[in-house]
Amino acid sequence: LQIYSNFAQVLIGIARPLYADDDFGLELEQTAYALDTTTIDLAFRSFLAKFRKRKGAVKLHALMDLCGNLLTTVSITHDKVHNVNILYELPIEPGAIYVMDRDHIDFEDFKDRSSFGFRSLYSRPIDKWTGLQCDQTILLNGFYASKDYPDTLRRIRYFNAATDKHLVFLTNHFALPAPTITKLYQRRWQIELFFKWIKQHLCIKAFYGTSENAVKTQVWIAISVYVPVAIVKKRLKLEKSLYTILQIFSLTFF
Repeated sequence: LQIYSNFAQVLIGIARPLYADDDFGLELEQTAYALDTTTIDLAFRSFLAKFRKRKGAVKLHALMDLCGNLLTTVSITHDKVHNVNILYELPIEPGAIYVMDRDHIDFEDFKDRSSFGFRSLYSRPIDKWTGLQCDQTILLNGFYASKDYPDTLRRIRYFNAATDKHLVFLTNHFALPAPTITKLYQRRWQIELFFKWIKQHLCIKAFYGTSENAVKTQVWIAISVYVPVAIVKKRLKLEKSLYTILQIFSLTFF
């Protein structure tokens, strides 16, 4: 396990400088990361299946640098580990921006939509033609939430006409324009493409062992296939997207 995880981290270290100057459509001085989690069901009983009778599952928690869509940190746990726990394992980079869904937020009484309460302190002017519906400074109302986070937050409500969905964003970043924050969340979907690829093209549902070491080793091997393709794309100056190249290769090393 340690060999492959270390190998993957070395590859990530090679790949990130190659993408450091890439333009991903937003003018930011800070590094922007996307954090997300996916669950991978296993067709056998293993160390991860102690909470299930017939099958187990692993959770793959990934942190992606949105400049180049490269993984920087990966954690593998059993499926009963709550997503908020991964926050305590992240190497937090001062000044960086982290984009994540609400199930990664550690506010008491905040995980359930019905218990989320807030008080608006200030509303900024918005251009509704951009899809923005409000840009507010708020304080959380819930007893535990306000105790855990007593500072102000920024609440942005946005209507996505393409998907016909209303989205609400909470952030402690007050300097960025509201449209930039909505676009950051749109860029976050790159990590969903990675999860889709790793499930479909590396066939990691067919695990070759049932131990913790075997399962985690195979996932790290999958990541060790993904990153060299990113390196090849940059060094050969290939214009196709990373995921198109991965689909063309569509093979598993090792």
